[in-house]
Amino acid sequence: MRYTLLFERRKDELLLVARVFLMALFVIFGLDKFLNFSGTAQYMAAVGLPLPTLAAFSALVMEFFVGLAILIGFYTRPLALALALYTLITALIGHRYWALTGGLRLDTMIHFYKNMSIVGGLLLLCTTGPGRYSVDRR
Repeated sequence: MRYTLLFERRKDELLLVARVFLMALFVIFGLDKFLNFSGTAQYMAAVGLPLPTLAAFSALVMEFFVGLAILIGFYTRPLALALALYTLITALIGHRYWALTGGLRLDTMIHFYKNMSIVGGLLLLCTTGPGRYSVDRR
């Protein structure tokens, strides 16, 4: 009972911390895609994605710009859902551990399930909303 009351009192602060932690990964790696766009497009081509420049641009937009929007709490619910779908698709395309063997299989499996955990966090954010400390609440 006391814990419930404590968490309810700090709900908005916890939602802000959750947004910061969830979006740190996306914003950092999205910025890297922005600063090294040609390298990102080359990587997309190397892994066999069709239209690698478009794939790199999509990844940049989703990770950096959508990540920043969620970080500040702008259109949080629909963007969290979109980013959850993006992350799920990325895991299914980029972390196909079931097709690998050896040490690479375990490493890829870890990345796959980390992505699934992130999807879960994004779905929770989609459900709860951004909290008081957000552009959405203004």
